[in-house]
Amino acid sequence: MVVTIAQLAVFVGTLSVAILSPGPGVIAVSQSAFAMGRARALPYGWGLAVGAALWCLFALLGLTVLFRVVPWTYVALKVLGGAYLIWIAWKMWRHAADPLPDPSDKRFGSGFLGGLILNLSNPKPALFYSAVLLSIFPAALSLADKAVIFGTALVVELSFYTALATLMALPLLRRRYYAAKFWIDRIAAALIGLLGISLILRH
Repeated sequence: MVVTIAQLAVFVGTLSVAILSPGPGVIAVSQSAFAMGRARALPYGWGLAVGAALWCLFALLGLTVLFRVVPWTYVALKVLGGAYLIWIAWKMWRHAADPLPDPSDKRFGSGFLGGLILNLSNPKPALFYSAVLLSIFPAALSLADKAVIFGTALVVELSFYTALATLMALPLLRRRYYAAKFWIDRIAAALIGLLGISLILRH
């Protein structure tokens, strides 16, 4: 292995700062935790984490090379991903005035698969991971090196979304959500919709 502990530490720090910035995954898992609690939000958050980590794997396997060689593939992914985010936002906006869903209703949040699809709908993390990997690690990486890097990314993503779902499901925060559900859902929908539009328009 050529990857060092120091390089992994820098990678973890860079990734941690990046995932703290509000994105569709952060907004969606927070709203899910507010509405349904920790037990229901965790699988959704884990799906988001795996989806984000898969972009790291794709970058390690050279997907960003395809984006550079065939630029329309990146544009197509961005348009499809943006359309999906807008659809999610429309659903949240439309149902903002609805009563809280029944915890036994498994359609809410779509669980692990819903989180996975949501984070795979945005190809921008692939470029982020590619840039970070190129700036921190040597160009020649063995299969073992790539496995360690992917495993590190997965652990960081899982830790973040687990902590976020747990924090946002605290009783105090949930009570605040119940008191302002309509406006919180509408604001969350607007933010996700804007991210979707931005993803489509910014080529």
